Amino acid sequence: MSSPGSDAGGDVGADGRDARGDDAGTDESGTPGAADTDARVEARFARVAPGAHSTVGTVLLLLALLFVPWSVQVFSGRDATFVFAWGLLNTNPPSVTTLYEFLFVYTRGLPEYILAWPLSTVLYGGALVSAVSGWLVGWEDPRVTGGLLAVAAVAQLQLAWGFSLQPTRTAWPVGALALLSVAWWCYWPAVRASFDPED
Repeated sequence: MSSPGSDAGGDVGADGRDARGDDAGTDESGTPGAADTDARVEARFARVAPGAHSTVGTVLLLLALLFVPWSVQVFSGRDATFVFAWGLLNTNPPSVTTLYEFLFVYTRGLPEYILAWPLSTVLYGGALVSAVSGWLVGWEDPRVTGGLLAVAAVAQLQLAWGFSLQPTRTAWPVGALALLSVAWWCYWPAVRASFDPED
């Protein structure tokens, strides 16, 4: 016989469990509720929920940026150079030059816009360290991680703009788009919630 004030489904206590001791986030069969499902889907797609930190999916998505050319430079519509965070790949002749070699071995007196390349790499590295620390030990401010990615994207725009000023050369800022996309997808929900907690 039901006690007064209770319905057939049972009351839910302050601890989130109903009168039978079941978690309010699951149904009678033990299947996770909508809130738990949403949390798993969000983590699966590497998105950082408000009040949370980076997940393994977020870190993997950031690591994937190492394989995306941050700038694609086309010379006279034929030869191309792919600039990555770690170095560059030339197509004619086929060769690979690391960022260290480019800065300290093969070139001297670099123009200022070239410095945007190592700067963006350092900013990206800072974002990656922040995300890894958030994933492993919970030490992360998503605003910092996302902000570092956004500033790195701006630096990549400056690099592409500088290269495009040279005759017969066009530079496409692929990295800027990739960095901004990751910053928006992974960290914008958490950043927005920090400015508008009631949202």
